[in-house]
Amino acid sequence: MPPGGAAPSVVRIHAPGCTDAELWLVRPSGPPGSADLAVLDAAERRRAAAFRRPARAAPYVAAHVALRHLLGERLGVRPERVVLRREAGGRPVLDDHPPAVHFSLSHSGGVALLGIADRVIGVDVQRLPGASTVELCGGRLHPAERGELLARPPADQSTYFARLWARKEAYLKGLGTGLRRPLDADYLGDGSAGSPDRPAGWTVLDVPCPPGFAAALALLNAPAPVIRPQGA
Repeated sequence: MPPGGAAPSVVRIHAPGCTDAELWLVRPSGPPGSADLAVLDAAERRRAAAFRRPARAAPYVAAHVALRHLLGERLGVRPERVVLRREAGGRPVLDDHPPAVHFSLSHSGGVALLGIADRVIGVDVQRLPGASTVELCGGRLHPAERGELLARPPADQSTYFARLWARKEAYLKGLGTGLRRPLDADYLGDGSAGSPDRPAGWTVLDVPCPPGFAAALALLNAPAPVIRPQGA
């Protein structure tokens, strides 16, 4: 394994209508090197080693190395000193650090999306699926989402499904449940006239991404400030 892989491409992006989260798209520039793996913890290195081909491991390593550098800059520590753990539901969180730093990570088809915010955040990126995937998974959606999907021409259904699935996974990551929560429990469609409300207390937005992909973020809304009468 080479001592140092090529630095990944890490590009800051902005979701229209959102100023409360920092987002980055990450792509590997080559196979991971030993210097990259040295930044990861033991669990991350085991996961990277489980990929059968270096080309499959590269997006995973690039995303986690970039995440550690970004979190390290926020926390004022070296990237390898960032301590991560998983909650009971599987969501990765910072350990022994201020709770006001939240993050989320997703990767698909060689592209990763990272999100960092001062409150709970979920992000997801999806490569556009084939027609068979849309047909197989479409029946698991919220009834109103299924209606929106079927109302589109067949040529547009893959794009709609990927956008919808990215919103849904971002929201479920924010909740901390992942796909254990029934996929038909929440409406995250396009919000056309007469459609159900989206989940209360969350902002869910589409995120710009490369052609052939869809991405989204879910951000827990900040609580309204408590205004106390003077002298109370």
